[in-house]
Amino acid sequence: MALGEHVFLYCERGTSEAFLAEPINAASNGAFLVAALAGLGLLLLRPSEQRSADHYLLISLVFLIGLGSLAFHLYATGATELADVLPIFLFMLVYLGFAMNRFLGVPVGWTVLLVIGFTSLMAATAQVKCWDGGIGIPGADMQGVKPCLNGSLFYLPALAALIVVGLLLEERRHRTAPYLLWAAAILAVSVTLRTLDMALCEKIVIEGRKFGTHFAWHMLNALALFLLLRASLEGGLDAVRVVEIKSAPEEFAEAEAARTVLTEAPIVEPQARVEATPPQTMLETRKLLTERVASATPEAAKEGTEEEMAAKEDEKTLLPA
Repeated sequence: MALGEHVFLYCERGTSEAFLAEPINAASNGAFLVAALAGLGLLLLRPSEQRSADHYLLISLVFLIGLGSLAFHLYATGATELADVLPIFLFMLVYLGFAMNRFLGVPVGWTVLLVIGFTSLMAATAQVKCWDGGIGIPGADMQGVKPCLNGSLFYLPALAALIVVGLLLEERRHRTAPYLLWAAAILAVSVTLRTLDMALCEKIVIEGRKFGTHFAWHMLNALALFLLLRASLEGGLDAVRVVEIKSAPEEFAEAEAARTVLTEAPIVEPQARVEATPPQTMLETRKLLTERVASATPEAAKEGTEEEMAAKEDEKTLLPA
């Protein structure tokens, strides 16, 4: 395709070459600029030692994504299509390397190899086309060749990588995991809407004008990119979420209450139980006390016997001659 040749890919443009043939698709690119500005604002709120060149690079790429996409939806030529796709592709590569190295702790060498492998996968995916009854890399004489899933096949490796990295981070309880997983969920929805743009073209009509769903792809992607920028500020390997300690279950609370009652309950001494018995003679009382003590320890039993003998002597003394 020649760089100056017009490209007709989306519902809103149709086959028009006009500068403002896609007003909604063009205006929705403002969401990327808002996402980049919001990310920059969050970064500037951080202490200077927590900022790095990587953060500024990622934010700059989001700006370029918005500007490139805006140019494409205004001019829709082969050159502006490149300006649209390249920043997205670069952001994927940079963020993948950033996440692997900063969040997962993959050494730089292995990170570079993984990024190269991902680049090769993306390049191979871009060569895959669809035609009536087939999918693959078409030959030069193949007729009816068109991009698969309305061109959305190109983004599926990025979605898969985002899900895998997010799950690995979730397993480690890393604070970035929720951001990446939410971004993956949003990207899955946006890719679906991008794919359905032409299929739903005849159904989304306002005042006789067809809009399609491509504008939603822009807005949802901007939200996903903001979440990724937000995640990039969450630190390195030690950014682990603190697990909140929840209140004890009801059964534990009941057991704790029972333990408290038993602990705080007054202890009834043996002597008190003896005093609570009906009045008895001094000898019977001492005999009862001796038997109870004897059942506890031998030493106590010996003492109880001596006390019993003393009680008998006292009783003899008290009896009349």
